[in-house]
Amino acid sequence: QVQLVESGGGLVQAGGSLRLSCTASGSIFIFNVMGWYRQAPGKQRELVAIITSGGTTTYADSLKGRFTISRGNAKNMVYLQMNSLKPEDTAVYYCNLQSRPSTYWGKGILVTVSS
Repeated sequence: QVQLVESGGGLVQAGGSLRLSCTASGSIFIFNVMGWYRQAPGKQRELVAIITSGGTTTYADSLKGRFTISRGNAKNMVYLQMNSLKPEDTAVYYCNLQSRPSTYWGKGILVTVSS
């Protein structure tokens, strides 16, 4: 059973920074993709960024330059460094793991950016 646990969310003022962490546990295929998605109130869940086990990254175009995704040395952790946060970044952020043939989601963590 694979579990994803997010941490690092909270309340921050506009212009501030936060770093989200996600730890995956359980049986994980060595070649996988980990990433972050977010869902703002009243909106659909959207891609933030993903990173492969080989280190290739993909970002939502609107977030390039402000957000950085990375993986831990143990490869079962993924981080999201968020800088220059804006009120529109307020959302529940979900950790995601694609480990064929399955996809797993964390429970989500709230990030609130005040103006």
